[in-house]
Amino acid sequence: MTLDQFRPHVKVYFDPLVRFAIRCRLTPNILTIAAFIASAAAGLLFYFRLELWAVLAVAINAFCDAMDGAVARETKSQSLRGDFLDHAVDRYADIFIITGIFASGLVIWPIGVLALTGVLMSSYLGTQAQAVGVGRYYGGVLGRADRLVLIMVAGIATILYPLTIFSLNWLGWLLLLFGVFGHLTAFQRFAYVWRKME
Repeated sequence: MTLDQFRPHVKVYFDPLVRFAIRCRLTPNILTIAAFIASAAAGLLFYFRLELWAVLAVAINAFCDAMDGAVARETKSQSLRGDFLDHAVDRYADIFIITGIFASGLVIWPIGVLALTGVLMSSYLGTQAQAVGVGRYYGGVLGRADRLVLIMVAGIATILYPLTIFSLNWLGWLLLLFGVFGHLTAFQRFAYVWRKME
């Protein structure tokens, strides 16, 4: 992952927002559910070709997804149930957003399926590492934070510069990248966990 490496550096900017959320009595689970709703809205908005609003919904999803963990840590309210909910919602968010993009016809379905399977397998192997006793592992070339930012960038590029290169628009190339690098990330995580179990 690339963007997750910057998390400690942006913490200082998030701290006031976290404190504000706590004063507003927003719990981590409320923020997780808000992220879920935003991702479902993003999928629908992409499906109906409302790219600007879809990008805004993806941004809300990313913000709420970052805030739920930060609020949980600040209030020392981390729990297995909250962690489980967060991971389930993240996977549904991936499904909603990517499916919305290729179901709209913005991207051909084989590339959409390649992207979706790559994203889900890389995420699955990150958490499966914990299930086999190695501990969570989120290494690899493409993480969730990276994907969300890239979707926003490609969505805006699609609005401002609507062009195609070899029959693929910006979102098409992005989902192709998600498919290739998602499966590469899955392989990297599999290899890491396999070595650790020796």
